[in-house]
Amino acid sequence: MAIAKAERLMNLALCLLGTRRPLSKRELRGSIEAYMEAGTDDSFNRMFERDKDDLRELGLVIETVENLEGETGYLARRDSNRLPPITLDAEEAAALGLAAKVWQQARLAGAASGALQKLRAAGMPEAEDSYDAQHSALEPRIPVHETAFEPLMLACRDRRPVVFDYRKATAARPETRQVEPWTLECWRGHWYLAGWDRDRGAERVFRLSRITGKVRSRAGAFTAPVPDVVTVRETVESWAGETATRSARIRLRAGCGYPLRSRAQSVREGTDGWDELEIPYGHGLDAWLVEFGPDVVVLEPADLRADVVDRLRAVAKG
Repeated sequence: MAIAKAERLMNLALCLLGTRRPLSKRELRGSIEAYMEAGTDDSFNRMFERDKDDLRELGLVIETVENLEGETGYLARRDSNRLPPITLDAEEAAALGLAAKVWQQARLAGAASGALQKLRAAGMPEAEDSYDAQHSALEPRIPVHETAFEPLMLACRDRRPVVFDYRKATAARPETRQVEPWTLECWRGHWYLAGWDRDRGAERVFRLSRITGKVRSRAGAFTAPVPDVVTVRETVESWAGETATRSARIRLRAGCGYPLRSRAQSVREGTDGWDELEIPYGHGLDAWLVEFGPDVVVLEPADLRADVVDRLRAVAKG
């Protein structure tokens, strides 16, 4: 039904855009097959009025004109339905060029490259090379190594529920999760999925690197409302450890753990090859500290130390 309606709307739009004079309902009904198949005049009129309203909501400017005989006609003038030319200054062009370089994933890189080519063909100014010349050693990237990224990105876009096997950091085996995906967020080089966990009846955040196997799509609509982007981003940051509620004290091997040092509230250099740091402590800090392996020792609080030990034991068990 959705395909049939889309085809009907496209045919109506082409008829209205392709005419030099207003077309009456009678002429439109005789030109579009779906309208010819309408059983009665009433059903055709209802269908046409809905289609006309849908096209206007999509942005098509449809004029209503009455001819000398008093018959109402419709047309969509091309000059009224043509987008204005795109004009970008040098700084805007440079920003678009820089954004196109961010994506490493081939599928997204191709789309970005094609969009830039079309804009340049339309007269977009070329970005200056001063940035590349001065900062050739630095280039922005968004790493996408997880195979789950693309199917989850498409599921977020199309609002499709998904099923995947997820292995928590403290679990020895993965378990199946049924999720309504909301959005993907990159935080500290790792990708996270925020969505509604159907089995738990609550919002959850999943780290893509812990998804095992394939992401499978499921039919049906979402059962929970999707929050706005800001709320989802805050949820990702909170679950990933961005929102700190207290402080933790750790020992860090000298010359290691520069991301931890950059967030440290205080650093006391030791003489035994270890430094003592005070860092913000929020949800997810234990998972982050585990990534530094033997270069980090948690001193306090005790619950954080216990969580890190549990995670390390789970990793050791495989």
